[in-house]
Formats: sequence, structure tokens, C-alpha cells
Amino acid sequence: MRVFVDADACPVVRIVEKIAEKYGVPVTLLCDTNHVLSSDYSEVIIVGAGADAVDFKLISLSHQGDIVVTQDYGVAAMALGKKAYAIHQSGKWYTDIWN
Repeated sequence: MRVFVDADACPVVRIVEKIAEKYGVPVTLLCDTNHVLSSDYSEVIIVGAGADAVDFKLISLSHQGDIVVTQDYGVAAMALGKKAYAIHQSGKWYTDIWN
């Protein structure tokens, strides 16, 4: 299991890292060139600033059982389609009502 964070302007990055570190879960932060981040704990992946570039990279890296933190409903839907867990930055879980 791994945590992937749609980190462009995400206000809970440090909270996610703190909890993940406590449990030894690796975190990957994804951002574009307009929101460059650094982290002492997480892997940071910076992608081009193209439309939805971060979203598509995040989904391409995620797998079943991973956790995706995003405020984007489209990213959450794609994550659920891959059988990953999707959590809004407010802490609410996205669900797949069809399964």
C-alpha cells in the first residue's frame, strides 16, 4: 500500500505525511511545475503544467489497495475504478455505489 496525494494546493499534505510516517506507509506527492514542493518524508514527483497532467500521472502510478488523496471527483472516480481508496482532503471517503 502506498499513499498518493494530488498535492497541487492541497492543504493537508503535512497531515497526510505525519500519519503515514507514523505507520510506515510510503507517500508520493504529485504536483505540477506551478506548485513545486519538497519533503523530508515523501517522494515528490513534478510533472509539466499541462491540463490534468498531475491527475493522469497519479492514476497511472496507483494500484489496487493504494490510497489517493484528492479534492478532484474525476481523479477519485478513476482511483475507485482501479480499486484504490479515494479520500477527499477534508477526510471524507469517496465511494463506488455500484459495487
